[in-house]
Amino acid sequence: MAITIIDIAKMCGVGVTTVSRAINNHPDINEETKAMIMQVIKENHYVPNNSARNLKRAASKTIAVLIKGITNAFFNRMIQVFEKEIQTKKYSFILQRVDENQDEIEVAIELVKEKRLKGIVFLGGNFLHPKEKLDQLTVPFVLSTIGMTEEFDPDEYSYVAVDDYKESYKMVDYLCGLGHKQIAIITAPMDDVSIGKLRYEGYKKALEDHGVELNDRLVLCMKEDIESYSMENGYVVTKELLQSEEEFTAIYAVSDSMAIGACKALVEGGKRVPEDYSVAGFDGVDISFYYNPSITTIRQPVEEIAEETIRILFDMIHKKVTHAHKIFPAELIVRESTRLLT
Repeated sequence: MAITIIDIAKMCGVGVTTVSRAINNHPDINEETKAMIMQVIKENHYVPNNSARNLKRAASKTIAVLIKGITNAFFNRMIQVFEKEIQTKKYSFILQRVDENQDEIEVAIELVKEKRLKGIVFLGGNFLHPKEKLDQLTVPFVLSTIGMTEEFDPDEYSYVAVDDYKESYKMVDYLCGLGHKQIAIITAPMDDVSIGKLRYEGYKKALEDHGVELNDRLVLCMKEDIESYSMENGYVVTKELLQSEEEFTAIYAVSDSMAIGACKALVEGGKRVPEDYSVAGFDGVDISFYYNPSITTIRQPVEEIAEETIRILFDMIHKKVTHAHKIFPAELIVRESTRLLT
């Protein structure tokens, strides 16, 4: 497989824009860093993409979707809708994966240069960047399904999402209503400032409103060395919970994929869902319905979110709006994986 500028950046431990500066002999780069980058380029026989550079001279009608967490099944349907909506508008569509440890803004800046982008959708991940960095993005962008915490200034962003705090509260309120008091949560690491934080805060508030004391030993964070929000993460974390022998009656995983991984670990441990433990998820992906038992979840309106994201992006491209924000309601779907405690 051909080596890319992103691979070179990783090898050098620098950002994509720094590699680009070295290649283009930009004055704004440390000479030692430049020499190191050029040596790595030479050793790996990397050839800069001149054809992409030549595209700069031609007008391009291209939209890029940058995605963190590409294994998350929730994004599959969204990507299909993005592609369809973008192509309907006679624009080209690029899907660019961004690794967990990559800076999506740096990747975006490089893509804007190489592909002459007209707009960008950021999908998933934790998105918190200083204004100075955002100002380097010269094209309109929309954040889609990225939790809008208080750290976000709405005047700096356009976004489309659900109210992750409120919807997460709804799920835990439902579990408490079934009589569950020992509810484990599988959530994002505590430094998360996006959907993980909002869904965790909703969980805490619902427990508090039901007079249930928070048990820190039932707050389980995803493994950072495993793909975020994945079945594997839910599986590994739940196995550890079972080994800890901490008492619980329900698991609330902040994604359906992790909920399914949790069910797998419980069944392997000789437990039954929901007879021994209730399990609930979040997202409403197809597999949550087809899994046995089908998973109680919060269903996000995927198509509507994706369509609104593209509508706002094109309104920005055509200068109809500067920034726009849309929060969609989600729906609690009760299925077979949860039960009333008797």
